[in-house]
Amino acid sequence: MLLYNLTINGYTAAVRVASHFNPKARLWVEGRHKIIQRIQEAMKTNQQRVVWVHCASLGEFEQGRPVIEAIRKQHPAYKILLTFFSPSGYEVRKNYTGADYVFYLPADTPANAREFIAAAKPAVAIFIKYEFWFNFMKELRHNNIPIIIISAIFRPGHHFFGWYGFWFLKQLIAINRFYVQNESSGELLRRNGITQVVVSGDTRFDRVKEVAAQEFSHPVIEAFASGNQVLIAGSTWPPDEELIVALMKKPPINLRLLIAPHEVDQQRIEQLVKEFGKGALRLSKANPDSAREARVLIVDNVGMLSQLYRYGQYAYIGGGFGVGTHNILEAATFGLPLFFGPNHQKFRETIDLIRLRGAFPVSSIACFLSIFEKVASDNYIYQQAHAACLDYIARNTGATEIIMTGLKGYLQEE
Repeated sequence: MLLYNLTINGYTAAVRVASHFNPKARLWVEGRHKIIQRIQEAMKTNQQRVVWVHCASLGEFEQGRPVIEAIRKQHPAYKILLTFFSPSGYEVRKNYTGADYVFYLPADTPANAREFIAAAKPAVAIFIKYEFWFNFMKELRHNNIPIIIISAIFRPGHHFFGWYGFWFLKQLIAINRFYVQNESSGELLRRNGITQVVVSGDTRFDRVKEVAAQEFSHPVIEAFASGNQVLIAGSTWPPDEELIVALMKKPPINLRLLIAPHEVDQQRIEQLVKEFGKGALRLSKANPDSAREARVLIVDNVGMLSQLYRYGQYAYIGGGFGVGTHNILEAATFGLPLFFGPNHQKFRETIDLIRLRGAFPVSSIACFLSIFEKVASDNYIYQQAHAACLDYIARNTGATEIIMTGLKGYLQEE
Protein backbone atom coordinates (compact mmCIF):
# COMPACT_ATOMS: atom_id res chain seq x y z
CA MET A 1 0.00 0.00 0.00
CA LEU A 2 2.94 2.31 0.65
CA LEU A 3 4.07 2.07 -2.97
CA TYR A 4 0.52 2.68 -4.17
CA ASN A 5 0.20 5.79 -2.01
CA LEU A 6 3.53 7.10 -3.24
CA THR A 7 2.32 6.61 -6.81
CA ILE A 8 -0.91 8.53 -6.10
CA ASN A 9 1.02 11.39 -4.49
CA GLY A 10 3.49 11.45 -7.37
CA TYR A 11 0.69 11.52 -9.95
CA THR A 12 -1.08 14.35 -8.14
CA ALA A 13 2.13 16.37 -7.95
CA ALA A 14 2.78 15.80 -11.67
CA VAL A 15 -0.71 17.00 -12.60
CA ARG A 16 -0.22 20.13 -10.51
CA VAL A 17 2.96 20.90 -12.41
CA ALA A 18 1.25 20.20 -15.74
CA SER A 19 -1.65 22.48 -14.79
CA HIS A 20 0.55 25.51 -15.44
CA PHE A 21 0.55 24.79 -19.18
CA ASN A 22 -2.10 22.10 -19.86
CA PRO A 23 -5.79 23.16 -19.83
CA LYS A 24 -7.11 19.70 -18.88
CA ALA A 25 -4.65 19.39 -16.02
CA ARG A 26 -5.67 22.87 -14.87
CA LEU A 27 -9.32 21.83 -14.77
CA TRP A 28 -8.35 18.65 -12.88
CA VAL A 29 -6.56 20.69 -10.21
CA GLU A 30 -9.02 23.59 -9.99
CA GLY A 31 -11.99 21.22 -9.82
CA ARG A 32 -10.49 19.57 -6.74
CA HIS A 33 -9.76 22.80 -4.88
CA LYS A 34 -11.23 22.36 -1.38
CA ILE A 35 -13.18 19.42 -2.79
CA ILE A 36 -13.66 17.65 0.55
CA GLN A 37 -15.00 20.81 2.18
CA ARG A 38 -17.40 21.39 -0.71
CA ILE A 39 -18.71 17.82 -0.50
CA GLN A 40 -19.12 18.11 3.27
CA GLU A 41 -21.02 21.37 2.88
CA ALA A 42 -23.30 20.02 0.14
CA MET A 43 -24.22 16.84 2.00
CA LYS A 44 -24.29 17.91 5.63
CA THR A 45 -28.08 18.34 5.70
CA ASN A 46 -28.92 15.20 3.74
CA GLN A 47 -31.09 12.76 5.67
CA GLN A 48 -31.64 10.21 2.87
CA ARG A 49 -29.59 7.17 2.00
CA VAL A 50 -27.03 7.66 -0.76
CA VAL A 51 -25.87 5.62 -3.74
CA TRP A 52 -22.39 6.65 -4.82
CA VAL A 53 -21.63 6.09 -8.51
CA HIS A 54 -18.13 6.78 -9.80
CA CYS A 55 -17.07 7.08 -13.45
CA ALA A 56 -13.66 7.85 -14.91
CA SER A 57 -14.91 10.02 -17.74
CA LEU A 58 -17.73 10.63 -20.19
CA GLY A 59 -17.61 7.20 -21.82
CA GLU A 60 -17.91 5.40 -18.49
CA PHE A 61 -20.71 7.76 -17.50
CA GLU A 62 -22.67 6.67 -20.57
CA GLN A 63 -22.19 3.06 -19.42
CA GLY A 64 -23.37 3.89 -15.93
CA ARG A 65 -26.20 6.18 -16.96
CA PRO A 66 -28.83 3.46 -17.58
CA VAL A 67 -28.21 2.10 -14.07
CA ILE A 68 -28.24 5.58 -12.49
CA GLU A 69 -31.56 6.37 -14.12
CA ALA A 70 -33.01 2.98 -13.22
CA ILE A 71 -32.03 3.54 -9.57
CA ARG A 72 -33.67 6.95 -9.66
CA LYS A 73 -36.86 5.42 -11.03
CA GLN A 74 -37.02 2.22 -8.99
CA HIS A 75 -35.53 3.47 -5.71
CA PRO A 76 -36.59 7.13 -5.34
CA ALA A 77 -35.83 7.12 -1.60
CA TYR A 78 -32.11 7.21 -2.40
CA LYS A 79 -30.01 10.25 -3.26
CA ILE A 80 -27.41 9.75 -6.00
CA LEU A 81 -23.87 11.05 -5.65
CA LEU A 82 -21.97 11.01 -8.96
CA THR A 83 -18.21 11.53 -9.14
CA PHE A 84 -15.78 11.82 -12.05
CA PHE A 85 -12.04 11.43 -12.31
CA SER A 86 -11.55 13.29 -15.58
CA PRO A 87 -12.49 16.84 -16.60
CA SER A 88 -13.83 15.50 -19.89
CA GLY A 89 -16.57 13.77 -17.92
CA TYR A 90 -17.21 16.26 -15.13
CA GLU A 91 -17.21 19.42 -17.24
CA VAL A 92 -19.80 17.96 -19.63
CA ARG A 93 -22.07 16.36 -17.00
CA LYS A 94 -21.65 18.57 -13.92
CA ASN A 95 -25.25 19.74 -14.34
CA TYR A 96 -26.67 16.27 -14.97
CA THR A 97 -30.12 16.22 -13.40
CA GLY A 98 -30.16 12.45 -12.92
CA ALA A 99 -27.88 12.84 -9.89
CA ASP A 100 -28.40 14.88 -6.74
CA TYR A 101 -24.72 15.68 -6.28
CA VAL A 102 -21.97 15.79 -8.92
CA PHE A 103 -18.31 16.26 -7.98
CA TYR A 104 -14.79 15.45 -9.00
CA LEU A 105 -13.42 12.45 -7.13
CA PRO A 106 -10.82 13.64 -4.59
CA ALA A 107 -7.33 12.22 -5.04
CA ASP A 108 -7.19 8.68 -3.65
CA THR A 109 -5.26 9.33 -0.44
CA PRO A 110 -6.10 7.68 2.90
CA ALA A 111 -7.16 11.01 4.44
CA ASN A 112 -9.36 11.97 1.47
CA ALA A 113 -10.97 8.53 1.49
CA ARG A 114 -11.83 8.75 5.20
CA GLU A 115 -13.25 12.25 4.94
CA PHE A 116 -15.16 11.57 1.72
CA ILE A 117 -16.86 8.43 3.04
CA ALA A 118 -17.66 10.17 6.33
CA ALA A 119 -19.30 13.04 4.44
CA ALA A 120 -21.13 11.02 1.78
CA LYS A 121 -22.17 8.06 3.97
CA PRO A 122 -23.05 5.92 0.94
CA ALA A 123 -25.24 2.87 1.40
CA VAL A 124 -23.57 1.30 -1.63
CA ALA A 125 -20.75 2.27 -3.99
CA ILE A 126 -20.94 1.50 -7.71
CA PHE A 127 -17.79 1.85 -9.82
CA ILE A 128 -17.99 1.75 -13.61
CA LYS A 129 -15.76 -0.52 -15.70
CA TYR A 130 -12.10 0.06 -14.79
CA GLU A 131 -12.25 2.35 -11.77
CA PHE A 132 -10.32 0.80 -8.87
CA TRP A 133 -9.21 3.29 -6.21
CA PHE A 134 -7.79 1.25 -3.41
CA ASN A 135 -7.86 3.73 -0.53
CA PHE A 136 -11.51 4.45 -1.22
CA MET A 137 -12.17 0.71 -1.48
CA LYS A 138 -10.36 0.09 1.81
CA GLU A 139 -12.42 2.74 3.58
CA LEU A 140 -15.64 1.36 2.12
CA ARG A 141 -14.78 -2.13 3.38
CA HIS A 142 -13.86 -0.68 6.79
CA ASN A 143 -17.36 0.80 6.98
CA ASN A 144 -19.08 -2.34 5.66
CA ILE A 145 -20.32 -0.51 2.58
CA PRO A 146 -20.90 -2.82 -0.41
CA ILE A 147 -18.78 -2.23 -3.53
CA ILE A 148 -20.27 -3.11 -6.91
CA ILE A 149 -18.40 -3.02 -10.24
CA ILE A 150 -20.55 -2.82 -13.37
CA SER A 151 -19.81 -3.16 -17.10
CA ALA A 152 -16.35 -4.47 -16.24
CA ILE A 153 -14.17 -6.20 -18.78
CA PHE A 154 -10.91 -8.04 -18.10
CA ARG A 155 -8.21 -9.44 -20.35
CA PRO A 156 -5.28 -11.75 -19.55
CA GLY A 157 -2.85 -8.88 -20.16
CA HIS A 158 -4.28 -6.70 -17.38
CA HIS A 159 -1.85 -5.98 -14.59
CA PHE A 160 -4.07 -7.81 -12.10
CA PHE A 161 -3.07 -11.12 -13.66
CA GLY A 162 0.65 -10.54 -14.21
CA TRP A 163 3.40 -11.83 -11.97
CA TYR A 164 3.59 -8.38 -10.38
CA GLY A 165 -0.17 -8.04 -9.89
CA PHE A 166 -0.80 -10.15 -6.77
CA TRP A 167 -1.40 -7.15 -4.51
CA PHE A 168 -3.83 -5.59 -6.99
CA LEU A 169 -5.68 -8.87 -7.48
CA LYS A 170 -6.00 -9.27 -3.73
CA GLN A 171 -7.87 -5.96 -3.56
CA LEU A 172 -10.44 -7.21 -6.06
CA ILE A 173 -11.34 -10.21 -3.91
CA ALA A 174 -12.98 -7.86 -1.39
CA ILE A 175 -15.41 -6.39 -3.96
CA ASN A 176 -18.94 -7.62 -3.31
CA ARG A 177 -20.09 -8.16 -6.90
CA PHE A 178 -18.70 -7.87 -10.41
CA TYR A 179 -21.07 -7.42 -13.33
CA VAL A 180 -18.89 -8.16 -16.35
CA GLN A 181 -19.48 -7.64 -20.04
CA ASN A 182 -18.63 -11.12 -21.29
CA GLU A 183 -18.02 -14.71 -20.27
CA SER A 184 -14.28 -14.54 -20.91
CA SER A 185 -13.98 -11.79 -18.29
CA GLY A 186 -16.02 -13.83 -15.83
CA GLU A 187 -13.95 -16.95 -16.42
CA LEU A 188 -10.68 -15.03 -16.01
CA LEU A 189 -11.81 -13.69 -12.63
CA ARG A 190 -13.04 -17.09 -11.47
CA ARG A 191 -9.74 -18.74 -12.41
CA ASN A 192 -8.02 -16.23 -10.15
CA GLY A 193 -10.20 -16.92 -7.12
CA ILE A 194 -12.86 -14.24 -7.64
CA THR A 195 -16.21 -16.00 -7.79
CA GLN A 196 -18.66 -13.16 -7.02
CA VAL A 197 -19.20 -12.59 -10.74
CA VAL A 198 -22.29 -12.15 -12.90
CA VAL A 199 -22.06 -12.00 -16.68
CA SER A 200 -24.56 -9.23 -17.39
CA GLY A 201 -23.41 -7.77 -20.71
CA ASP A 202 -22.61 -4.16 -21.50
CA THR A 203 -24.98 -1.40 -20.36
CA ARG A 204 -23.87 0.75 -23.30
CA PHE A 205 -26.21 -1.27 -25.53
CA ASP A 206 -29.15 -0.29 -23.33
CA ARG A 207 -28.03 3.33 -23.37
CA VAL A 208 -27.67 3.66 -27.14
CA LYS A 209 -30.98 1.91 -27.73
CA GLU A 210 -32.59 4.40 -25.35
CA VAL A 211 -30.95 7.34 -27.16
CA ALA A 212 -32.23 6.10 -30.51
CA ALA A 213 -35.77 5.96 -29.14
CA GLN A 214 -35.68 9.53 -27.79
CA GLU A 215 -37.23 12.43 -29.62
CA PHE A 216 -34.60 14.87 -30.84
CA SER A 217 -34.80 17.85 -33.14
CA HIS A 218 -32.20 20.32 -34.35
CA PRO A 219 -33.51 22.64 -37.08
CA VAL A 220 -30.05 23.62 -38.36
CA ILE A 221 -28.83 20.05 -38.75
CA GLU A 222 -32.14 18.96 -40.20
CA ALA A 223 -31.85 21.67 -42.85
CA PHE A 224 -28.28 20.56 -43.57
CA ALA A 225 -29.15 16.87 -43.86
CA SER A 226 -32.52 17.08 -45.60
CA GLY A 227 -32.49 15.24 -48.93
CA ASN A 228 -28.76 14.52 -48.75
CA GLN A 229 -26.44 11.61 -48.13
CA VAL A 230 -24.57 12.46 -44.91
CA LEU A 231 -21.41 11.05 -43.40
CA ILE A 232 -21.29 11.59 -39.63
CA ALA A 233 -17.70 11.70 -38.39
CA GLY A 234 -17.56 11.44 -34.60
CA SER A 235 -14.75 11.95 -32.07
CA THR A 236 -12.16 12.48 -34.80
CA TRP A 237 -8.48 13.27 -34.41
CA PRO A 238 -6.13 14.78 -37.04
CA PRO A 239 -5.11 11.38 -38.54
CA ASP A 240 -8.79 10.52 -39.01
CA GLU A 241 -9.46 13.91 -40.53
CA GLU A 242 -6.79 13.41 -43.19
CA LEU A 243 -8.87 10.54 -44.57
CA ILE A 244 -12.12 12.45 -44.35
CA VAL A 245 -10.70 15.55 -46.04
CA ALA A 246 -9.45 13.33 -48.88
CA LEU A 247 -12.91 11.77 -49.26
CA MET A 248 -14.68 15.11 -49.32
CA LYS A 249 -12.42 16.42 -52.09
CA LYS A 250 -13.93 13.90 -54.49
CA PRO A 251 -16.67 11.78 -52.91
CA PRO A 252 -18.11 8.87 -54.91
CA ILE A 253 -21.64 10.19 -54.29
CA ASN A 254 -23.25 13.55 -53.55
CA LEU A 255 -22.08 13.56 -49.95
CA ARG A 256 -22.26 16.01 -47.08
CA LEU A 257 -20.20 15.80 -43.90
CA LEU A 258 -21.26 16.44 -40.32
CA ILE A 259 -18.09 16.24 -38.22
CA ALA A 260 -17.77 16.36 -34.43
CA PRO A 261 -14.05 16.40 -33.56
CA HIS A 262 -12.85 14.99 -30.25
CA GLU A 263 -11.27 18.31 -29.31
CA VAL A 264 -13.33 21.46 -29.87
CA ASP A 265 -11.00 24.24 -28.80
CA GLN A 266 -10.92 27.34 -31.00
CA GLN A 267 -7.65 26.45 -32.70
CA ARG A 268 -8.79 22.96 -33.70
CA ILE A 269 -12.09 24.21 -35.10
CA GLU A 270 -10.44 26.96 -37.10
CA GLN A 271 -7.96 24.46 -38.51
CA LEU A 272 -10.79 22.19 -39.64
CA VAL A 273 -12.61 25.08 -41.33
CA LYS A 274 -9.39 25.84 -43.20
CA GLU A 275 -8.78 22.20 -44.20
CA PHE A 276 -12.27 21.65 -45.58
CA GLY A 277 -12.27 25.04 -47.28
CA LYS A 278 -15.20 26.59 -49.09
CA GLY A 279 -18.53 25.22 -47.96
CA ALA A 280 -17.40 24.46 -44.39
CA LEU A 281 -19.48 26.00 -41.62
CA ARG A 282 -19.34 25.95 -37.82
CA LEU A 283 -22.56 24.76 -36.21
CA SER A 284 -22.50 27.62 -33.68
CA LYS A 285 -22.53 30.14 -36.54
CA ALA A 286 -25.07 28.37 -38.73
CA ASN A 287 -28.76 28.88 -39.27
CA PRO A 288 -31.12 26.73 -41.36
CA ASP A 289 -30.59 28.83 -44.48
CA SER A 290 -26.79 28.82 -44.32
CA ALA A 291 -26.75 25.12 -43.38
CA ARG A 292 -28.68 24.22 -46.55
CA GLU A 293 -25.87 25.71 -48.61
CA ALA A 294 -23.01 24.18 -46.59
CA ARG A 295 -21.16 21.07 -47.63
CA VAL A 296 -19.42 20.49 -44.29
CA LEU A 297 -20.94 21.27 -40.90
CA ILE A 298 -18.49 21.28 -37.98
CA VAL A 299 -19.93 20.62 -34.52
CA ASP A 300 -18.04 22.97 -32.20
CA ASN A 301 -19.58 21.86 -28.90
CA VAL A 302 -19.67 18.67 -26.83
CA GLY A 303 -22.45 16.43 -25.59
CA MET A 304 -24.55 16.14 -28.77
CA LEU A 305 -22.78 13.44 -30.73
CA SER A 306 -24.84 10.43 -29.68
CA GLN A 307 -27.97 12.15 -31.01
CA LEU A 308 -26.44 13.31 -34.28
CA TYR A 309 -25.97 9.89 -35.86
CA ARG A 310 -29.72 9.80 -36.60
CA TYR A 311 -29.07 12.34 -39.38
CA GLY A 312 -26.56 10.19 -41.26
CA GLN A 313 -26.29 7.33 -43.70
CA TYR A 314 -22.64 6.51 -42.89
CA ALA A 315 -20.43 6.93 -39.82
CA TYR A 316 -16.71 7.35 -39.36
CA ILE A 317 -15.61 6.83 -35.74
CA GLY A 318 -12.34 8.46 -34.69
CA GLY A 319 -9.51 7.24 -32.50
CA GLY A 320 -8.48 4.21 -34.54
CA PHE A 321 -5.18 5.77 -35.55
CA GLY A 322 -4.37 6.52 -31.91
CA VAL A 323 -5.06 4.81 -28.59
CA GLY A 324 -8.17 3.09 -29.91
CA THR A 325 -11.54 3.54 -31.57
CA HIS A 326 -14.11 5.61 -29.73
CA ASN A 327 -17.68 4.45 -29.10
CA ILE A 328 -19.08 2.82 -32.23
CA LEU A 329 -22.35 1.70 -30.65
CA GLU A 330 -23.80 5.21 -30.72
CA ALA A 331 -23.76 5.02 -34.51
CA ALA A 332 -24.55 1.32 -34.83
CA THR A 333 -27.87 1.76 -33.03
CA PHE A 334 -29.05 3.86 -36.00
CA GLY A 335 -27.95 1.20 -38.48
CA LEU A 336 -25.10 3.22 -40.01
CA PRO A 337 -22.30 1.32 -41.78
CA LEU A 338 -19.18 2.06 -39.74
CA PHE A 339 -15.64 3.04 -40.71
CA PHE A 340 -12.69 3.43 -38.34
CA GLY A 341 -8.92 3.16 -38.16
CA PRO A 342 -6.76 0.08 -37.58
CA ASN A 343 -6.40 0.25 -33.78
CA HIS A 344 -9.66 -1.41 -32.85
CA GLN A 345 -8.70 -4.88 -31.61
CA LYS A 346 -9.31 -4.35 -27.90
CA PHE A 347 -13.00 -3.63 -28.38
CA ARG A 348 -15.36 -6.57 -28.65
CA GLU A 349 -18.00 -4.64 -30.58
CA THR A 350 -15.59 -3.58 -33.33
CA ILE A 351 -14.39 -7.14 -33.80
CA ASP A 352 -17.95 -8.47 -33.79
CA LEU A 353 -19.28 -5.93 -36.29
CA ILE A 354 -16.34 -6.40 -38.65
CA ARG A 355 -17.12 -10.12 -38.63
CA LEU A 356 -20.81 -9.38 -39.21
CA ARG A 357 -19.93 -6.96 -42.06
CA GLY A 358 -21.48 -3.99 -40.35
CA ALA A 359 -18.12 -2.25 -39.89
CA PHE A 360 -15.10 -1.66 -42.12
CA PRO A 361 -11.62 -0.95 -40.72
CA VAL A 362 -9.37 1.25 -42.85
CA SER A 363 -5.62 1.74 -42.67
CA SER A 364 -4.88 4.56 -45.11
CA ILE A 365 -6.45 7.21 -47.31
CA ALA A 366 -6.46 4.91 -50.34
CA CYS A 367 -8.01 2.10 -48.30
CA PHE A 368 -10.76 4.35 -46.94
CA LEU A 369 -11.64 5.81 -50.34
CA SER A 370 -11.83 2.37 -51.90
CA ILE A 371 -13.95 0.77 -49.18
CA PHE A 372 -16.26 3.75 -48.80
CA GLU A 373 -16.93 3.81 -52.54
CA LYS A 374 -17.74 0.10 -52.50
CA VAL A 375 -20.23 0.46 -49.62
CA ALA A 376 -21.81 3.62 -51.04
CA SER A 377 -22.23 2.26 -54.56
CA ASP A 378 -23.43 -1.27 -53.78
CA ASN A 379 -26.89 -1.28 -52.18
CA TYR A 380 -26.59 -4.95 -51.16
CA ILE A 381 -23.41 -4.26 -49.16
CA TYR A 382 -24.96 -1.15 -47.64
CA GLN A 383 -28.19 -2.88 -46.59
CA GLN A 384 -26.26 -5.84 -45.20
CA ALA A 385 -24.19 -3.49 -43.01
CA HIS A 386 -27.30 -1.55 -41.98
CA ALA A 387 -29.13 -4.71 -40.87
CA ALA A 388 -26.05 -6.15 -39.13
CA CYS A 389 -25.68 -3.07 -36.93
CA LEU A 390 -29.36 -2.92 -35.95
CA ASP A 391 -29.48 -6.64 -35.18
CA TYR A 392 -26.28 -6.52 -33.14
CA ILE A 393 -27.67 -3.81 -30.86
CA ALA A 394 -30.98 -5.62 -30.44
CA ARG A 395 -29.29 -8.90 -29.49
CA ASN A 396 -27.08 -7.38 -26.81
CA THR A 397 -29.45 -5.25 -24.73
CA GLY A 398 -30.64 -6.22 -21.25
CA ALA A 399 -27.60 -5.68 -19.00
CA THR A 400 -29.30 -2.95 -16.96
CA GLU A 401 -32.18 -5.23 -15.99
CA ILE A 402 -29.77 -7.93 -14.80
CA ILE A 403 -27.78 -5.44 -12.74
CA MET A 404 -30.87 -3.86 -11.19
CA THR A 405 -32.16 -7.28 -10.17
CA GLY A 406 -28.91 -7.86 -8.31
CA LEU A 407 -28.87 -4.41 -6.75
CA LYS A 408 -32.22 -5.00 -5.05
CA GLY A 409 -30.37 -6.87 -2.32
CA TYR A 410 -28.32 -3.77 -1.55
CA LEU A 411 -30.98 -1.09 -2.00
CA GLN A 412 -33.54 -1.80 0.66
CA GLU A 413 -36.58 0.43 0.93
CA GLU A 414 -37.85 1.39 4.37
